[in-house]
Amino acid sequence: MPLPHPPPTVAARGGLRWSRVAGGLVIVTALCVAGAVLVRPTDVGPGAAPAAVPVVSAAVAPVAEALPAGEAAAGAAATVESVSVVVAPDAGWVEATAARTGIPVRALAAYVRADLVIDAEQPGCGIGWNTIAGIAAIESDHGRHGGAVLGADGYSTPTIRGAALDGRGVAAIPDTDGGAWDGDAVWDRAVGPLQFIPATWSTWGDDGNGDGAADPNQIDDAALAAARYLCASGEMTTVGGWRAAVFSYNHLDVYVDDVARVAQQYGASG
Repeated sequence: MPLPHPPPTVAARGGLRWSRVAGGLVIVTALCVAGAVLVRPTDVGPGAAPAAVPVVSAAVAPVAEALPAGEAAAGAAATVESVSVVVAPDAGWVEATAARTGIPVRALAAYVRADLVIDAEQPGCGIGWNTIAGIAAIESDHGRHGGAVLGADGYSTPTIRGAALDGRGVAAIPDTDGGAWDGDAVWDRAVGPLQFIPATWSTWGDDGNGDGAADPNQIDDAALAAARYLCASGEMTTVGGWRAAVFSYNHLDVYVDDVARVAQQYGASG
């Protein structure tokens, strides 16, 4: 569950490039309409496991990088205005990798799409699809927590909501959204497949599927928001950087260890 923290003062956006990390290790990042291949070294952190992700299409769609802090959801998905690239990973690759990893096809497509968008916009971050997948596995079993079913539209039925953040063994976060996202007008609760709390979503809410709205219950939106949140902690191309980013999502070392274990398994299988 990501706790509130502010977005970078200046969003990192720009062209594609070759990036070199400490120790001479090279990350090759490319994105185009015809195709994209991501190659990452295996020895710079769990989020950097190898991945080769073909891309078959790309389109311009509205994406929110950061909504105003404290803005309530007002009972509906927030409209977003900034523009980014929404990509569609190759269906065959996604299906084959889903079969090997046990990740639902619909969820894996969301994680890969978020990875590719961030690689294009923030090539220095170095986040991997398997890191997003590792977090989602622990947060909600890829949108299937408690028997929920992740639909083709990217929404889980029933909606996934966490316990009230009332200070009893958890952080105390009084309601920030009037219960619009989490159904609780007294305390905030974590929501959706990546378990965003409304206070965090008001800052980091994003539109990953290009429908013009940002909804923490929709897996494309949540995956892209999670990727941007993680990258805000700095580059994830070293073990220390990777662990710091995941620790920012949930301030427990055991949580970071658990995500590392799952992400490594996914990376090795993918």
